[in-house]
Amino acid sequence: MASFRDKIVDRAVLLDRAASWRAAGDTIVLANGCFDLLHVGHLRYLQAAAALGTRLVVAINSDASTRQLKGPGRPVLAERARAELVAALRGVAAVTVFDELSVEPLLAALRPDLHAKGTDYTPDTVPEAATARALGIGVRIVGDPKHHSTRDLLVRIAEGG
Repeated sequence: MASFRDKIVDRAVLLDRAASWRAAGDTIVLANGCFDLLHVGHLRYLQAAAALGTRLVVAINSDASTRQLKGPGRPVLAERARAELVAALRGVAAVTVFDELSVEPLLAALRPDLHAKGTDYTPDTVPEAATARALGIGVRIVGDPKHHSTRDLLVRIAEGG
């Protein structure tokens, strides 16, 4: 049996795997995020995204892009650790790390059937919505209401509670 670490691949390998999955009739779903300090909101988002298709690909922001998006002190966990945590989740078929501030280049290269975003977005606020529409990729909002955040967890830890 392959290790969950074998799910962590670079873009070229991911695109090869996706071609095989498509040839087999699989439905590919792309989810993305920083996933710094994995929490229950992340889990619920990814499980709901996995339920949309047969192959869930998770794109994780690199350390550099996470730092640019989230600010000083982030990420808390290095990209490899974040990738391993996500790859170990049931329902995740592949994980890739991306350096761009936007997942749009990967969305264009991978061309999944669906792009899943968390409930902190609406169909009108998904940053990649126009790109997804132009490529014929469906966008779905999944997961539970946004009552969990890494930022809030870090504040609670810093306050000792």
